[in-house]
Amino acid sequence: MKKTMWFFMLLILPIALYAQKDVTQFLGIPVDGSKSEMIQKLKTKGYTISPYKKDVLVGEFNGIDVNIYIVTNNNKVCRIMVADANTLEETDIRIRFNTLLQQFQNNKKYLSLPDSTISKYIIPEGEDISYELSVKNKRYEAIFYQKTADYDSLEIEMSNLLKKETFNEEDKERLSVIMKKKVDESNFNKVVWFMISEHNGKYSISMYYDHQYNRANGEGL
Repeated sequence: MKKTMWFFMLLILPIALYAQKDVTQFLGIPVDGSKSEMIQKLKTKGYTISPYKKDVLVGEFNGIDVNIYIVTNNNKVCRIMVADANTLEETDIRIRFNTLLQQFQNNKKYLSLPDSTISKYIIPEGEDISYELSVKNKRYEAIFYQKTADYDSLEIEMSNLLKKETFNEEDKERLSVIMKKKVDESNFNKVVWFMISEHNGKYSISMYYDHQYNRANGEGL
């Protein structure tokens, strides 16, 4: 019995370790574990505790001064919120939002849904953001998804297969397997999104790195 259990643990351990690693990451840190562990890991990245709140960190992210908030569910980190420390005027927030869209689009670590074209989210010059937010209740937000560890290698293998002039049965079978794996690897649970918030006539952006599996799903209802 002990040998059987030991063998079983050897089989599941690599799977468990992989599952733990392949969740949404912030600065290469899995969005997981306890709040205290996350605080310590963020400190190693140069962030410091806010003088105003002991569980909020401050520092620079993507060239912007930010406050970092750690959200937990059942004592496990389920979200990292990165909020601009300073507010901007309407023109500046439009530029910042559109720039951030382009940065995510150009970052090969991310995917977006097929119907979420960047042009759909770009804020056109001259748009009255204040009016759209207050009167039309518009939400300026965009969602992206971090690729899983094997996504790019599957993409390359599929591309190489499709370049072949002739297909044999083995190629067709392999292509079918790859396409199925790509669907599985298009992990839309590794969510990163951002939005504009309004503060007394000025604006900021908040970014959210979510670990969907750690978020509340009604377990305690």
